[in-house]
Amino acid sequence: MEQKKLYETMFLIDNSLGEEAVKALVEKFTSLIAANAETESVNEWGVRRLAYPIEDMNEAYYVLVRFKSEHAFPAELTRIFNITDGILRSFVLACEE
Repeated sequence: MEQKKLYETMFLIDNSLGEEAVKALVEKFTSLIAANAETESVNEWGVRRLAYPIEDMNEAYYVLVRFKSEHAFPAELTRIFNITDGILRSFVLACEE
């Protein structure tokens, strides 16, 4: 069995979608992570100002999740972020234990 590593992902959701759609996307991704990894923490930062405009938007809803998973899952998570409407930016980082 492959050893699990600690990862951190942050994703920015298009805040102009409305509160219900933002909550649905947060739920979608936290559930996806929980189904494929051990979630350590979910930290919803809420609406924050962007450092620079993305697609003419100045604000986004920030979510930070720490999780432990096997090596293959972060690549799949990144793929799903990239094909999901409403996700402005995302990244997945391997963390030191």
